[in-house]
Amino acid sequence: MVDADHGYGNALNVKRTVEELEMAGVSGLSIEDTELPQPFGSVGYTKLLSISEGIGKMKAALDGRQDPNLVIAGRTSAPGVTNMEDALERAMAYEKVGVDAIFLVGVKSKEQLEKISDVISIPIILGGGGSSDMMDLDYLSAKNVRICLQGHQPFSAAVKAIYDTMKALREGTPTQDLQGIASAELMGRVTKNQDYKDMFDKYLKE
Repeated sequence: MVDADHGYGNALNVKRTVEELEMAGVSGLSIEDTELPQPFGSVGYTKLLSISEGIGKMKAALDGRQDPNLVIAGRTSAPGVTNMEDALERAMAYEKVGVDAIFLVGVKSKEQLEKISDVISIPIILGGGGSSDMMDLDYLSAKNVRICLQGHQPFSAAVKAIYDTMKALREGTPTQDLQGIASAELMGRVTKNQDYKDMFDKYLKE
């Protein structure tokens, strides 16, 4: 699932972005209605495109798709930028155009989520940041949420692990005493070591 931002330009750029990402082999992507790149003087707040321009971008994204199995999600930050009425209008408009899912950023409460799930029939993607009582898998599933992002903690954890390991090595810690190192079994699994061994046997042995 690729974050394709606003499609890197107008509706024509959106169509091209979808074509390029599909050829690259992605399974799904989101196109948002945020005004990007950020205009001069707008640092500190997010500005959304008009609904009509957002609709045009969603139509262009769908027209750029060749494989009907490619998932295109219409994304909006309206719940956190404008208001719920605007968010509902945008979500319903993008669903009517034909996107496969609605990606919402800024939903803060169950009440807000329920307002959306009551009027949207396609799957919902949440951008995280909601209240703790929302983060119940059974509840989210019942409200048609299929993906719920929870921040960039895995990336931050990876950065800290690399930093700590490099620091320990610089300070002279023996490699066998390093902490948090993946086992050989885990490394073999994530790098598909057995698949490569099988291919060696199939293609490189006489």
